[in-house]
Amino acid sequence: MYKKEGLYLKFPPEVVDKPIVYKLVKDYDLIFNILKAFITPGKEGIMILEIEGAQENLNKGLKYLREIGVEVSPLSQRIVKNEELCIHCGSCTAVCPTGALYIDRTIFKVIYNPEKCTACEFCVSVCITKAMEVHIESEAA
Repeated sequence: MYKKEGLYLKFPPEVVDKPIVYKLVKDYDLIFNILKAFITPGKEGIMILEIEGAQENLNKGLKYLREIGVEVSPLSQRIVKNEELCIHCGSCTAVCPTGALYIDRTIFKVIYNPEKCTACEFCVSVCITKAMEVHIESEAA
C-alpha cells in the first residue's frame, strides 16, 4: 500500500553535505517532492517535502533519517485563511511553495486552495493582517 506524507526535516550541520535525498530514492524506493529547502554547507538545514512510497519503505526511510540525526516532523497542522482579515495584498502568494495561494487576475483577489497546502507556515509569517492562521490538528482527528 502506498502512502503519502508531508514532512518537515531539520538537518544538523554535520549531515547537510550528505546525499540524503538520493539515498531515500535509491535505497528505500521513495518518491519525493521538495516544496521548500534552505540548506547551507556547515550550517543547519531545513526541508519541507512530500514523500510517498510503500508503507514499509516509508518507515525504513524515516528510520534512516532519524538515525543520522535528522529531526522529522509531520505536517499535521493546517492553514486557514480568515476572509474578514484578508486585504488581498498578495504577499502570501509570493512565498507559497505549492501554489495553494494565488491571485485571481479576473477579480484581483487572493484565492486559497487548502487541498494544495502543506502547512509550511510561510504565508503566516508574511501576512500583515494575520489573515493566515495555523490550526493544529488533534491527535484524535
